[in-house]
Amino acid sequence: MLKVGLTGGIASGKSTVSQLFSTLGIDVIDADLIARQLVEPGQDCLEKIIQTFSKKILLNNGELDRQQLRQVIFSDPEAKQQLEAILHPKIRQQLIIQSNNSSSPYCILSVPLLIEAKMASLVNRILVIEIDADEQLKRLCQRDDISKSQAVDIVVAQSSSLQRTSMADDIIINNNSSEKLNVVVESLHKKYLDLATTISIGCQ
Repeated sequence: MLKVGLTGGIASGKSTVSQLFSTLGIDVIDADLIARQLVEPGQDCLEKIIQTFSKKILLNNGELDRQQLRQVIFSDPEAKQQLEAILHPKIRQQLIIQSNNSSSPYCILSVPLLIEAKMASLVNRILVIEIDADEQLKRLCQRDDISKSQAVDIVVAQSSSLQRTSMADDIIINNNSSEKLNVVVESLHKKYLDLATTISIGCQ
């Protein structure tokens, strides 16, 4: 099974690219979705987060206050490490299980922190989505309704564009129209199908 790690900076268009691969019939295992499921009320990870950060990071309905938690971890590197120590092992475990159970010709593991969390070993190839820095900040401010300074802080906390691209096998520059993005994804899809077939033959 060919496993392609999809990553990129925040607001670079990872969700859009994932959806395009999904439309082509490819299983997409989304680390963000796994993370959201892990912190639902009643889950062990949420209990550990409460023990670590207190009930102040909960909404009145008992759900995790993501905005509050985000502010805590971006202002305190130690808190960020504590949260990652709770979530990353469980996310990694689910990525392995779900990708091993994939039934499509190859699968996409969409992991925003693929490089930072040292999860690159889970995949055969790395596909990086890149975007112009100014456009990235603009999209992030609009998407999350935050100030430019807050957006800059979030971007800086991630790995740099150079770090990501240095590990990439394939790169999509997502500054163009949706039509051009479709063409690029379809081209990569054909490439991955060929690679998946090669891997399958080699394993026989």
